[in-house]
Amino acid sequence: MVIGVPKEIKNNENRVALTPGGAFELNRRGHKVYVQSSAGLGSGFTDTEYINAGANMLPDIESVYEIAEMIIKVKEPIEQEYDLIRENQLVFTYFHFASHQPLTEAMIKSKSICLAYETVELPDRSLPLLIPMSEVAGRMAIQQGAKYLEKPVKGRGVLLGGVPGVPPGKVLILGGGVVGTQAAKMAAGLGAHVTIMDINLARLRQLNDIMPPNVVTLYSSEYSIRQLIKTHDLIVGAVLIPGAKAPNLIKREMLKEMSPGTVLVDVAVDQGGCIETCRPTTHADPTFIIDDVVHYCVANMPGAVPYTSTLALTNATLPYAIKLADLGWKKACKQDKDLRLGLNIIKGDVVYEGVAQAFDLEYVHVDKYLKKSKK
Repeated sequence: MVIGVPKEIKNNENRVALTPGGAFELNRRGHKVYVQSSAGLGSGFTDTEYINAGANMLPDIESVYEIAEMIIKVKEPIEQEYDLIRENQLVFTYFHFASHQPLTEAMIKSKSICLAYETVELPDRSLPLLIPMSEVAGRMAIQQGAKYLEKPVKGRGVLLGGVPGVPPGKVLILGGGVVGTQAAKMAAGLGAHVTIMDINLARLRQLNDIMPPNVVTLYSSEYSIRQLIKTHDLIVGAVLIPGAKAPNLIKREMLKEMSPGTVLVDVAVDQGGCIETCRPTTHADPTFIIDDVVHYCVANMPGAVPYTSTLALTNATLPYAIKLADLGWKKACKQDKDLRLGLNIIKGDVVYEGVAQAFDLEYVHVDKYLKKSKK
């Protein structure tokens, strides 16, 4: 198969979808890998490293899209890329369709095959291609939140760990999944008082057993959230419903109950955000303030630490990319139920129910395409 790796062009996105090591593995299996020149520089990988791994370099993004049967990316295509995607071309990346109607409509129009990292799902309901970036984002949520609590950037002026004689800052985490767990570990390590909220009692029991004493768990309800936001310094939104829009747990009017300088970090922004006042921001302009509350809603948080993120992402995606390249998307998705759940749009049809529901579109069962294939 001919595989293309374009340079990411989203604002301050320094990750690349494939390391030289990943290119080497695909090349040695007989696949042709084409990488856009300088695509890996932001992550610390030179063109020479890709060439030595057997990849071919192309000068521009148009050339990569034109030659490739499968495009491997990090972030969803942005408007400049819409017309480059061809009919029947397989695009393997993060899409987060349910929060972005123009992207959904563009991919429907392209008649491409859109296989989303974030909806590939294992039998235990875990999301293997989302986990590595969720781990990075969860840890970064505290790192960034701590920074924006500083007074020069309009925060409350609270040091999360406190000092002897002064109590530590308070961190509220909405969601006890991968993001929430990693955020809690980081905040606890800094010495903050941490509360994790979730509606899954079994998960709360697990977290209660494994977390240090400065982390407490609480069943999530709107009443409890409204009470806790009054006293917490940093609030992290870490709620995910796979393939669907995140629920709004913090409403606009609730901001008035928070102390001036409270910091909100909405890691769910890719899926529409779990804070009503959330809107996507960039690393170049990461925050905005509403009612004296600081909002940090960067939609590609792991892009700020691209070396770590690129290695972690390729570790997770490469086995699936190899399977898609070796077998073709139809046969690979017929054999692998986990990978099949990654199919969101096929040749103009929405085959992922959460995306269809988000925009009131017709839902077509994926079997329409997979049952026909004998490959």
